[in-house]
Amino acid sequence: MSGLFLFVAGSGLGVIVMFGFAMAFRVSISVAFVHAFMQDLGFLPTVLGAGGAEGGQSGGGEEGEGGFLHERESEWGWCIVGAFHAGSSLYSPPKHGIIMSRLPPRMAKAQTPKPRWLKKLLLTLLIGSAVVWVFGEVYFNLGSNAVALAVRNSTQPLQVRTKRGEWRKAATLTPGDLNQALIQRHAEPGMRWSTLKVRRDAGVVGNGVQKLCGAELHVVVIMPETFEFMTSFLPKFAVTTAEERLKADKLDFAITANFRDPKGKPLGYVYHESRQLNAAFKEWSGSFFVKGGRPYFGPKSLLDEVPGVIEEATQGYPAVMKNHTVFSYVDQKPDTYFDGSKITYRALAGMRRDGAIVFVLSGDGGVMNVSETAELARKLDIQHATLLDGGRALQYSIVTEDGPWHFAAVNTELDLPWYPLDPQRSPVFIGVRRRAPQIITVGQSP
Repeated sequence: MSGLFLFVAGSGLGVIVMFGFAMAFRVSISVAFVHAFMQDLGFLPTVLGAGGAEGGQSGGGEEGEGGFLHERESEWGWCIVGAFHAGSSLYSPPKHGIIMSRLPPRMAKAQTPKPRWLKKLLLTLLIGSAVVWVFGEVYFNLGSNAVALAVRNSTQPLQVRTKRGEWRKAATLTPGDLNQALIQRHAEPGMRWSTLKVRRDAGVVGNGVQKLCGAELHVVVIMPETFEFMTSFLPKFAVTTAEERLKADKLDFAITANFRDPKGKPLGYVYHESRQLNAAFKEWSGSFFVKGGRPYFGPKSLLDEVPGVIEEATQGYPAVMKNHTVFSYVDQKPDTYFDGSKITYRALAGMRRDGAIVFVLSGDGGVMNVSETAELARKLDIQHATLLDGGRALQYSIVTEDGPWHFAAVNTELDLPWYPLDPQRSPVFIGVRRRAPQIITVGQSP
């Protein structure tokens, strides 16, 4: 691991060094270009030729004895002159001929090829930086977390890109505006997955990072008539990932459910196939459960209001909405019982009046506070809703016609002991699987 750390650190340093070289060269060239342009217009005298042929014709004054280059033969002097010459070459009208002819013979030193070791070093740093970036994207969702870090302290509201390409505050959008802003990613009978492009004002750096890496939310709508819902986990609630659950249980969608304690065990009840496998956690106010083959998401009070035997269930926190009304503590006391004002990865699960299940999920860079998440859910016509485990723990997977697609807020694969690079795995997931087709048997007449 020490070798990996040194590799990452060295490559990162290389990016900084290359950026510094590039900026210094760019500034030098820009200044030289302007200087040459001003000379051509006659606003500035020609100083680079002093001490050479023009200096010799001047009659042996100070410039004829060396002028601008006299007593400036250090390496820095030659670098400056070389940069000026490079910039002058960018602006050299045909009437002036070749700029080099106006420079003293000693300028040839500035045009000598760079040492090969420098080129090899720069190439190595460039390749190393590219490798580190790809490695970070694959295992640590680097671009997404760069955005999350850049906007986490912003006090500005979430904005959504509308169908017309305009950026508007999410709170000012009508339900119609929000639905038109959805960009369809995948659709099949009984399931639709869409994306919202989002951003928030976070200063020069934060805005630049968002523009470079992007930020998005995902909305997944699933019809219970076509898909069945269940809890998914390993024996003894060993920690696992959404990708593993998707493969093991042949699911079409999987997402983190219960919160967990420091040892990785689930907090809150877990039911599977009508059996309770884990005790309730009374502080948690949200719930997912299945009764009569139908899934429900919302406050735990629904559990008592809906008759029937619990077939599948987990607890969530906090419940945010019932009967299209957002609970007052979401906006008035967001940090009293939970970190509601924190801008981080969020996952909301709710149900519409027609029974459709809707997930509002953070995607790459799409971090929110609880109030923003609940407001989006309300405008998506969600009737009841609860939050699931989010933050660094959030991960989900969905199957599309192009194969499975996975999202994880941070590392889920590499067993690294250092926070915040340690792996995030959860004990319980909510799984969704297409229902088996009904087989209708036609009896034969005797």
